Amino acid sequence: MGPVTLRVADLDAMIRYYRDGVTLELLRQDGDTAVLGRGATPAVILQHAPELKHASPRSAGLFHTAILFDTREALATALFSVASKYPGTFTGSADHLVSEAFYFTDPEGNGVELYFDRDRSTWSWAHGQIEMATIFLDPNGYLREHLTEQGADAAASGTGLGSAAVGHVHLSVGDIASAKEFYVNRLGFETTADGWPGALFVSAGGYHHHMAMNTWSSAGAGRRQPALGLGKVEIVVPTADDLGELGERMSHYRVETRDTGDRLAFDDPWSNLVEVRAAS
Repeated sequence: MGPVTLRVADLDAMIRYYRDGVTLELLRQDGDTAVLGRGATPAVILQHAPELKHASPRSAGLFHTAILFDTREALATALFSVASKYPGTFTGSADHLVSEAFYFTDPEGNGVELYFDRDRSTWSWAHGQIEMATIFLDPNGYLREHLTEQGADAAASGTGLGSAAVGHVHLSVGDIASAKEFYVNRLGFETTADGWPGALFVSAGGYHHHMAMNTWSSAGAGRRQPALGLGKVEIVVPTADDLGELGERMSHYRVETRDTGDRLAFDDPWSNLVEVRAAS
């Protein structure tokens, strides 16, 4: 997955949250657009759009952006940083068997997941479905076990440890059948879990999920109108040939696309903008 673009009302406040709280680096800022991530990898792109309003809480859009850390120490550092500087934004935590996750809501209401993947050798599959659960994960216990002195110092200074990138993106949609038709049958993801009420998890390459969709607060939602929140989801495919094959696939299914040569953009059934590019 590539970076998630968010349209925001208060650019400075949102930069502070993702930089000083989540411990991403401000990679660059060009006028009304700020790019945050780690090293050369962008994770969140903030676009200043003060003319827009917040969408209805029952509309389609972003459920959360999930930022994947490469070690438990790095995750604990980010958890400690957000919990210390923005304690009111914490919303929960869970052991999902495949991952360990902590959830927040940023200052403008966008969901954020910070997580670490357990080794793939510990994941369990049954009949092509990944086994996941939602088991309480004590954040204080996690910090006691995994927060190091180096991590606490890094969090206090507004920096992080290790690498971090978007691991998956979770959307709110109007109905699961349409989501499966679009993201699996047309776009080409594989279903990894569809037994959860009102939710669908999909991936490529045997990952637990690169994208998820749910109707938990958005059942029946129609197409989105311009609003604050999700601006764009980016997907990265391995090669230009893969991008070309995707273009042919979307044309076959009569999905209207915008092709710039190196990127392919289209809207899902709820007007969530998806852009696909090749890694090489």
